[in-house]
Amino acid sequence: METGNVRIFGLAGSESFAAGVAGYLGLETAAHEERDFEDGEHKARPLAAVRGCDVYVIHSLYGDEQQSANDKLCRLLFFCGACRDAGAVSVTAVTPYLCYARKDRKTKARDPVTTRYLAQMIESVGIDRVMTLEIHNLVAFQNAFRCATEHLDANRLFADRIIKLAQSKDFVVISPDAGGAKRASGFRRILAKKCSNEVTGAFLEKYRSRGEVTGDKLVGDVAGRTAVIVDDLIATGGTMLRAAKAALENGAGEVYAIASHGLFVGDANTVFRDPAFKRVLVTSSVPAFRLTDPAAMERLEVIDAAPLFGEAIRRLQTGGSLSELLDTET
Repeated sequence: METGNVRIFGLAGSESFAAGVAGYLGLETAAHEERDFEDGEHKARPLAAVRGCDVYVIHSLYGDEQQSANDKLCRLLFFCGACRDAGAVSVTAVTPYLCYARKDRKTKARDPVTTRYLAQMIESVGIDRVMTLEIHNLVAFQNAFRCATEHLDANRLFADRIIKLAQSKDFVVISPDAGGAKRASGFRRILAKKCSNEVTGAFLEKYRSRGEVTGDKLVGDVAGRTAVIVDDLIATGGTMLRAAKAALENGAGEVYAIASHGLFVGDANTVFRDPAFKRVLVTSSVPAFRLTDPAAMERLEVIDAAPLFGEAIRRLQTGGSLSELLDTET
């Protein structure tokens, strides 16, 4: 890959992830400045020349103790706009975790459709492409944007690790709700291909109203199998725990939980102390800084997603296939 016209920037909070992506490509992250002012405003600008370059700005849009998701989004928008004004040929916003992706439709009267508003803001500053990992609702994400979108998943990364960890290779892949069945099916296909075994599927009924989740019926045969619960993200972990306990009550052996994004908010420290989980796997899209309980941390394993993004960028620059990278059915 010709790297002379590629610039990789990592904004504050995402420097480590960006360094991993750049390192995979044989690059270093390009120099930039982020400056905070006393009145709460800020500015960000590239220090490296970007004229005539393909620019990739890496910023995972989760809230932490230093910056809210809104703060990070604002910085991403302003920095990408500055790169466009400085003559970049193309600007790609690389957001391993994309904020507001769950609010993609109206569920109550006069609800906002925040994913669409987010897309409009991103497009307004001249961003050509958005690359992200495991969106909550892929169809809604793709329909919200008019610029190009590249959606990655960690299925191959998770499958390789689960096969090494599990004592029994007789797997059942469980979606914690019916709405996630397609996501679970995609992982089940990859897992079956890699372990050369038939992998069955199951799902847990789930009803949510006014923040309360109910439903505990497990549909599918899990008896005697290694259960792998698949979701896009973990917030409090309550849904994962319900599914894990249901699997064990129905005769499953080991139970593994996998999700691309580990937010670990609320009661997550209490939830993941529970021995129902053999191991909990997430990617590095969001640092697991909120998980502090020793027993919960002992069950946690973080898989580095930076090489996945690095390879996706390499293929974009060289005309390679992202479908082959993700082993997507065509």
